[in-house]
Amino acid sequence: MNLGNNLFQARRNVGLSQEIVAEKLGVSRQTISKWETGILLYK
Repeated sequence: MNLGNNLFQARRNVGLSQEIVAEKLGVSRQTISKWETGILLYK
């Protein structure tokens, strides 16, 4: 299980949208999507 998959599962388990998670983390919804799909890694 990778970080993107962990993020996706955790987000879905608590019923949060990518938008809400992005807002809480101070990033864009597109960034959350890219993290979840493994397109973009974070620092």
